[in-house]
Amino acid sequence: MGAFLDKPKTEKHNSHGEGNGLRYGLSSMQGWRVEMEDAHTAVLGLQTPGMSSWSFFAVYDGHAGSRVANYCSKHLLEHIITASFGAEDTQGPQVGPDSSIGDSQASVPPAVEAVKTGIRTGFLKIDEHMRSFSDLRNGLDRSGSTAVGILLSPDHFFFINCGDSRAVLYRNSQVCYSTLDHKPCNPRERERIQNAGGSVMIQRVNGSLAVSRALGDYDYKCVDGKGPTEQLVSPEPEVVVMVRAPELDQFIILACDGIWDVMSNEELCEFVKSRLEVCDDLEKVCNEVVDTCLHKGSRDNMSMVLVCLPNAPKVSEEAVMKEAELNKYLEARVEEMLSRPGDEAFPDLVTVMRNLSTDSGMPPLPPGGGLASKRSVIEAVYNRLSPYKEEDGNGADLECHW
Repeated sequence: MGAFLDKPKTEKHNSHGEGNGLRYGLSSMQGWRVEMEDAHTAVLGLQTPGMSSWSFFAVYDGHAGSRVANYCSKHLLEHIITASFGAEDTQGPQVGPDSSIGDSQASVPPAVEAVKTGIRTGFLKIDEHMRSFSDLRNGLDRSGSTAVGILLSPDHFFFINCGDSRAVLYRNSQVCYSTLDHKPCNPRERERIQNAGGSVMIQRVNGSLAVSRALGDYDYKCVDGKGPTEQLVSPEPEVVVMVRAPELDQFIILACDGIWDVMSNEELCEFVKSRLEVCDDLEKVCNEVVDTCLHKGSRDNMSMVLVCLPNAPKVSEEAVMKEAELNKYLEARVEEMLSRPGDEAFPDLVTVMRNLSTDSGMPPLPPGGGLASKRSVIEAVYNRLSPYKEEDGNGADLECHW
């Protein structure tokens, strides 16, 4: 943890899908970190009998390695299903990180409380199971991972959180719900840590780990006489159930802290809403979010899943027109700045961005994204006209917050 590259790795992993009245897109980027430790799961239609109309999405933010995050992305859902319905109901193909599973024989779906219990038990079981892996047991691999997910039934949302990745629900054009980050300084978390003989220093468990709940991290789960949910770091998720409101629900975002470090709940949701009004490609929308967060200064791995519900914002002709006008204005302004005669030195891209940030005549920028979300448009013109073409298309030298 804490090691960075000389310039960010900006290649992205993308996926998308549609089914059960949902559309989803996802994007993940390594960014400045020396290793990609994030993982994800996206499943449209559970293989359990009677649950083909249910879906599951999750983001895992690994730390000190990717082993735990990757294993959970492939197997956490299996453990939840087994805990909820028994092994006899889980026969079929292995659930991978991106799956679409066909219809199953008819059966009565489980009760809400049974699902909540199954989710909690599934987390505890997979954490217990991974502890048996020799490299994790012997301390050769000290990795851990947060997990944030959403299990969608036809009638309910089951929000699942363990750590400081976050899920938000955008309903009726506002942030309706957000999971609570599990940070060591939270009173409830601090009390558990201290009861287990630990301390919270510089907002970290024993001055080291920045999250108070996670899967893996077995160095923090070896206090004698304490159960799994009473350790310095707990694998227990918080599960919150909400009744769906089809006429109001618009979208759900799951993202790691590499996203939330530089955008608030409201900023991200408003930015996503504005992008959905100009583009119906969910992968592209997620890519814009990731790139914007990089330009806003995020130094972490970044992963995001966007789940659009039937009432999600649609492409608007007016919004598309305003977006085109904004892009045209930015292109013209950059051309103007780069074509000024005189003895002035040719401006670098940082100077161009600074000048644009103080431009009082600019049309409205995308809410939540600001000028950072228009970096690619600005950079394209700059690289076309500049004798000093940027080496890194995402501006490794730029650490500004536009």
